Amino acid sequence: MAEQYIVVVASVIASLLGFVFLKYNSLVRFWGLTKLRRRSALELPKENSEAVGTTEIIIVGAGVAGAALAYSLGKDGRQVLVIERDLNAPNRIAGESLLPGGYLKLIELGLQHCVDEIDAQRILGYILYKDGKNVPVSFPLEKFQPHVAGRNFHNGRFVQKLRKKAASLHNVNLEQGIATSLLEENGIVKGVHYKNKSGQMLTAYAPLTIVCDGCFSNLRRSLCYPKVDIPSYTVGVILTNCKLPIENYGALILADPSPILFYPISSTEIRCFVNIPSENAPSVSNGEMAYFLKTLVAPKVLPELYNSFILAIEKKNNIRTMPNKIMAAAPHPTPGAILIGDAFNMRHGITGGGMTVALSDVVILRDLLRPLHDLSDASAICKYLESFYTLRKPMSSTINTLANVVQKAFSASSDPAMDNIQQTLFGYLRLGGFFSYGISAIFAGLCPHPLSLAFHFFAITIYGVGRLLLPFPSPKRLWDAAKLLWVASSILLPFIHSEGVRQTFFPLTVPAYYRTPPGNKGENVREETACIN
Repeated sequence: MAEQYIVVVASVIASLLGFVFLKYNSLVRFWGLTKLRRRSALELPKENSEAVGTTEIIIVGAGVAGAALAYSLGKDGRQVLVIERDLNAPNRIAGESLLPGGYLKLIELGLQHCVDEIDAQRILGYILYKDGKNVPVSFPLEKFQPHVAGRNFHNGRFVQKLRKKAASLHNVNLEQGIATSLLEENGIVKGVHYKNKSGQMLTAYAPLTIVCDGCFSNLRRSLCYPKVDIPSYTVGVILTNCKLPIENYGALILADPSPILFYPISSTEIRCFVNIPSENAPSVSNGEMAYFLKTLVAPKVLPELYNSFILAIEKKNNIRTMPNKIMAAAPHPTPGAILIGDAFNMRHGITGGGMTVALSDVVILRDLLRPLHDLSDASAICKYLESFYTLRKPMSSTINTLANVVQKAFSASSDPAMDNIQQTLFGYLRLGGFFSYGISAIFAGLCPHPLSLAFHFFAITIYGVGRLLLPFPSPKRLWDAAKLLWVASSILLPFIHSEGVRQTFFPLTVPAYYRTPPGNKGENVREETACIN
């Protein structure tokens, strides 16, 4: 017991020292690097660039967020210039899952038809597999119309439909070009420098520039404090000529060494994702990844998918990888510009919540901009738009926290406490009813309430402790329960801290929550979000 006491005390001291270090590091970053980062992406007008005129709003990036926002603002009568690096259909393995909550946001934006005629597949939930057992996790959709469900598809097809919808508006101009830097005058962003398709350097001016150029953004440095973590890599392959065990349900296998996810992306294709910790990711080019998938992953695959999985691995150029990036939202409010989408905030992709968060952000930003008839007062509008960072928290913080915690908890580990956490989560979902539906509602983006997420995490912890202590709380069981509490807290609390405790759980105490449009003394701008009980 003395040794255990020492471990606990040492852990507490280490945590305190780590907290002090993080605070010190953030202060140094704030005071010492702010000017450097701003200068790296904010520049004065370039003499060798040609002006292309002034528009009302510039959007950098025409992915899911940029294209949806362009359509929404154009529909509201705004003159919008969209600058996109490549207007061809994206060919990527991310952005293939739209949760039911994201589909509802599409409806709010009038873009629900963009999932039609792209062979999108309806998703009603997932089946979770572990140690020969399974538990269905169904989305609680009973209160919605039959067409409301999750959708899985090829990302490029969906993005092209959104772009086509935006380009159909006469006041929205989509132009292919590479944004090189933001244009600053006296601390205010006035537009953007970009290189067009023919290589000519141009400058576009607008009172408001919205940057949403994705996870590889080269403009975010001046608009936020980016701290990107890459805990794992996703390995993706496409399976053909097979079907999942239950129609309209994906499958998530909790296995060692890596969790395995299956879901349909067309009527003939099933996407398989394997999550591999960054430090253990084999190389694709030299054949190590194919060997890893065949020898260590394939034996854990469902029997009905095994043969197709092996064929998918052997197919040339069918194995692709992508880093799973986590970046908490840390805005640097800048007059004349705002940052949204994956350029601003990223979470682990295991729950497929990225597009749902992005579309929710588009709805909030559209609603905030609607009462603004004049965008010329950049400072006043910047102060007003600070409310965006608080209003987005219900959806973003719940999906972000759940995704990041799930990837951490489901990752293979030699620590028995991590296995206990997996068993606890699996057992909690097997309780069904309120417990399973509560988690699935949060997962689906249908109940974006941080307090609901906190309640279920607390309930899961109590269930896990009770599971370990029963039938008799022996010293070993007490120690295992204490360790579960410690490990669970060490997983959850850092992610809650990174999301911002005050903005997430006490938004009414944030002054920006009450911001009204410049010159408007009307009601406070608030977002009312319905929760599925």
